[in-house]
Amino acid sequence: MKCIDFRFRPNTPEIIDGIKNSSMFKAACKAIGFDARKPQPLADIVKDLDSMEVELGVITGRDCETTYGFPANNGSVLEFCRAYPKKFVGFWGIDPHKKRAALDEMEKVVKEYGMRGIAIDPYLAHIPASEARFYPLYTRCCDLNIPVFITMAPPPQVPGAILEYADPRDVDKVARDFPELTIIMSHGGYPFVNEAIYTCLRNANVYMDISEYERAPMIDIYVRAMNDLISDKVIFASAHPFVELRDALEAYKAFPLKEDVRRKVMYENAKRVLGLA
Repeated sequence: MKCIDFRFRPNTPEIIDGIKNSSMFKAACKAIGFDARKPQPLADIVKDLDSMEVELGVITGRDCETTYGFPANNGSVLEFCRAYPKKFVGFWGIDPHKKRAALDEMEKVVKEYGMRGIAIDPYLAHIPASEARFYPLYTRCCDLNIPVFITMAPPPQVPGAILEYADPRDVDKVARDFPELTIIMSHGGYPFVNEAIYTCLRNANVYMDISEYERAPMIDIYVRAMNDLISDKVIFASAHPFVELRDALEAYKAFPLKEDVRRKVMYENAKRVLGLA
């Protein structure tokens, strides 16, 4: 079945090296065995995507320079999208602590670089998604008519990152304040599973993926919700290379999803969010 991977980062040597040596994820990489991930040339990665019927990969950038002193990876997002514009679309990582500079950056990357949205990491910014410093960014998203990708569920052993910064109830507040803003909540808001599901259910403008948690406790609750409550609101994402794309696809194959729900989750919902339907 063809699909769109809404959270994919090519596992080039530079990306693998950057992740495992980052100030944010160095300890987490050791905890999850990330060193075993194998880098590939970009051309080979694209061939693999074609072989797995992945029509499009959404590459999300990350900028948490203010809190972690680590440079943003947005340059690689632009590089990949320019190298394979029919295979990749980009969401630019934004640091809310950069204030007006962040707003100017958003304007530039959407209008000049063709970015399709922005990505923010409340737990890496050390503030919740509903904190005032994010609100000018949401307003600018509405002005530019682009979605925001909000990374939730901190990985293990990330310095300074606490669960409170990744509570879906903060996304619910944002959705109510910005009903015209399309929001994608990543990682299923784990471990706040029911809160994440209900945030999607009660807000027409909120979507989520469950990347990294396809085999976690409470996965049955997500699957039941996909079938019975929020079939139009869940988007497939692998979080590759933190999770191998093939492993994520295998996990989804095992989910007892209705066929129409499977088509929506794997492809149709993402196409609608990206404005490609």
